[in-house]
Amino acid sequence: MRKHVITTAAIAALALLAVSGCSSRSTDSGGASKAGFAKDSVIGVALPSKTSENWVLAGGLFTNGLKAAGFKPDVQYAGASNTVQDQQDQISAMVTKGAKVVIIGAADGAKLATQVKAAHDAGAVVIAYDRLILNTPNVDSYVAYDNFKVGELQGQALLDGLKAKKPEGPYNIELFSGSSDDANSKVFFGGAMKVLQPKIADGTLVVGSGQTNIKQTATAAWKAENAQSRMDALLTGTYGTKSIDGVLSPNDTLARAIITSVKAAGKPIPVVTGQDSEAESVKSIMAGEQFSTINKDTRLLVNQAIAMVKDLQAGKKAPANDIKSYNNGVKVVPAFLLPPVIVTKANAAKAYANDPVLSLLTK
Repeated sequence: MRKHVITTAAIAALALLAVSGCSSRSTDSGGASKAGFAKDSVIGVALPSKTSENWVLAGGLFTNGLKAAGFKPDVQYAGASNTVQDQQDQISAMVTKGAKVVIIGAADGAKLATQVKAAHDAGAVVIAYDRLILNTPNVDSYVAYDNFKVGELQGQALLDGLKAKKPEGPYNIELFSGSSDDANSKVFFGGAMKVLQPKIADGTLVVGSGQTNIKQTATAAWKAENAQSRMDALLTGTYGTKSIDGVLSPNDTLARAIITSVKAAGKPIPVVTGQDSEAESVKSIMAGEQFSTINKDTRLLVNQAIAMVKDLQAGKKAPANDIKSYNNGVKVVPAFLLPPVIVTKANAAKAYANDPVLSLLTK
């Protein structure tokens, strides 16, 4: 996947677009018929299993937001087991119900080509939500936070945290990445390694286990127990008498599992990154344990997806602010990207000032 690096100015522009609801339209953006469709149409939303707080939150936001806009929402979650089959069946059912738009947070972005083709054949518009759908021409739009930037922010946070604890290296670190069936895992890891690889090459960072590629570092199904088990093995096999200074964790659930492992081993907590601004991780950050997370406000992302549906209903094209970067293996999918925000204890109060729940945890 080729990733366009967005400048600081572009990030600021994205923030303004996200807040204002303005959209830049491109002739390459996802399609709708010129006539649009009825305002009370069925809108399908297929989400993966409830593996994080953000997925749980998204379902309610989609249900309420689409209802408020006059649509008939059909919001479904894939089950914890047989997740991909569940989602395939759910998408097929949405098409049968006559959904005019199907928004998909893919359980496995490489295994939905048949279902999205059926959706297209039935005249529906397909929007990939948060995770890109791969190897099919039948995806009209992608709406997400800039996930390559997320990885860059995580990598830089790890470096900043290490330097704050110990001004000079070398630093012993380990790397974790997400589930191999999630297209975002590669993007997060690629962004982080863009920042970290030069420091590994010059010896500032030392990956004690030698496990530096995405296959070695993957965490199946994004499960906490898988991250904790791997961390247990790393501590036993590599860090018996050595200290570990930092861990690149791709999300908050895994970050907490990694910290649990380190505590059980009786070692000082290293600098650990995260993502998703889960409440327990915000508490951990404020307590001085987890070092950082990423704020990707689900409310803004769902609002943007619903704004795209409104445009399509009115016969307009879905907005896009990146029409070059997200090649799914068959086509470059027009994307609307929102800017992620790094959060540490130092800026948590400011970062969550407008969040009615998380703001209370930073007092």
